[in-house]
Amino acid sequence: MEGERVNRVTDHACFGCGELNPIGLRLAFYRQGESIEAMFTARPEHEGYIGLVHGGILATVLDEAMSWAVIATTKRLMVTARMELAYRHPVCVGQLLVVRGWVEEDRGRLVRARAELRDAVDGRLLVEAQGTFLRAPAEQERAWWVRYGGSASAAEDEGHR
Repeated sequence: MEGERVNRVTDHACFGCGELNPIGLRLAFYRQGESIEAMFTARPEHEGYIGLVHGGILATVLDEAMSWAVIATTKRLMVTARMELAYRHPVCVGQLLVVRGWVEEDRGRLVRARAELRDAVDGRLLVEAQGTFLRAPAEQERAWWVRYGGSASAAEDEGHR
């Protein structure tokens, strides 16, 4: 995948993007213009019905994409307040997928984002999501920046107050 890696700090146990979670998804997001993208192939342990990826896993992938789009676009750490999904087609275990997320509206404390999951081979839309993200309390955001983004002072220098 081309572009700058967005989630560079991975030495944590986040189920979506951390490298220290033995059953995690380990998603690596890259900037692609105004959006972010990652490749994903579901493993057998992500199965719901036989041969199909569990819908909750797909929701997690899309939530993670929207969250990283919010971080990459707004330079703020926010939490998911609401998420809606539309499952368009079944997704098979072992199917190569591309997930893309982007910000639609930034209202300061509230951000609206969208994401889509497509078959990486034929481009068919499989699942789409829209979400609303809220700014975390300032103290919590500072602590998260120290852990995930470098330092609180660097975050404040970049406008993460």
